[in-house]
Amino acid sequence: MVQIKSNHWDIFCSVVDNYGDIGVCWRLAKQLANEYQIEVVLWVDDLASFNTIQPEVDLAATTQQLKGITVNLWREPLPVTYIPGQVLIEAFACQLPAEVIQQLVDLKQCGQGQPCWLNLEYLSAEAWVDDCHALPSLQANGLNKSFYFPGFSRKTGGLLCEADLFTQRDVWQADSGNRLALFAKLGIEHCLDSDRFISVFSYETAALQALCDYWQHSATPIRLLVPLGRSLNSFVKFFNLDNHQFCAGEHWQKGNLHLHVLPLTDQIGFDRLLWSCDVNIVRGEDSFLRAQWAAKPFIWHIYPQDEDYHLVKLDALMQRYCANLDPTAAQAWQQLSLNFNRDQQKASVESWQHYVDAEEKLNKHAKIWPISAIDDEDLATRLVHFVKNS
Repeated sequence: MVQIKSNHWDIFCSVVDNYGDIGVCWRLAKQLANEYQIEVVLWVDDLASFNTIQPEVDLAATTQQLKGITVNLWREPLPVTYIPGQVLIEAFACQLPAEVIQQLVDLKQCGQGQPCWLNLEYLSAEAWVDDCHALPSLQANGLNKSFYFPGFSRKTGGLLCEADLFTQRDVWQADSGNRLALFAKLGIEHCLDSDRFISVFSYETAALQALCDYWQHSATPIRLLVPLGRSLNSFVKFFNLDNHQFCAGEHWQKGNLHLHVLPLTDQIGFDRLLWSCDVNIVRGEDSFLRAQWAAKPFIWHIYPQDEDYHLVKLDALMQRYCANLDPTAAQAWQQLSLNFNRDQQKASVESWQHYVDAEEKLNKHAKIWPISAIDDEDLATRLVHFVKNS
């Protein structure tokens, strides 16, 4: 008879948006293993996407060891036997394999209980998350599952953040030579520390075209650092690059605006890119949160939803982020964020002008925000405490 293995957690990740889902799961797995010495098994159904953010991933392996974590390929039937552990996390409501569910049912029927089964939900700043976090749900098969909501208040599951992340960031940012060395490594030549660096990891938007028209006339060189991917589609028209196949290392210039095409990088490299830029335009959940931890101003480009519900999510975040921010600076940042997400071209340019006027205050706030947002305990810490008290 199979028994529940102590100090063993399984995380199941179905990759939906290429990098966001696996990005969150991989960071969580590493933190649980490194900081809490938990034996973590990460099940992933798309090793190719995983390989992009973790190049050591062996695309042909059904099971492998990475950073002290067991990574298993998720196919059905499972190519590697599932051994029930203390905790089972289904990330973002992915559909667990039938054979896993059956093993849990068998354990329950034999009187051995079941793992602590959690559905790790998407991050949201909305107020309703406080009331839904950690709610139990009795399944039709007799199993118990709880809904675990990351969030920005003490009533939620907290935010994903490694214990030493802020220290690493501060050391990096204390020496401007670090960012210039990074840029040189990425092939960005003849740049000065006084140039304005903007990272772009967004969806396509007409707002970027309008901003490019404005940025090309900037007195200070503006350098857009754009990893390979769909973000580059927003610059095709401005730089007259129809049918062009972008390659890492390319540099395009129009007026005082520079477009630098970057290779996709691992998570450490992405963090350092965010730490090194003056403004970060990001999408998704993992990038959105890492931009906040970078202690730099950011624009969150949300995937459009029906009836503009994505703007409701944006408003909830803005209310929390601006709670202790100077009203004028708060208005400038909010208007820029809204207009960018509404694809408003002229309004985005006007909002950018107001943003620049408020930039000093926004920079100061960006440095304070991570400390208040983390609120004593990060997501992994709260998860461990939740499991112990379950």
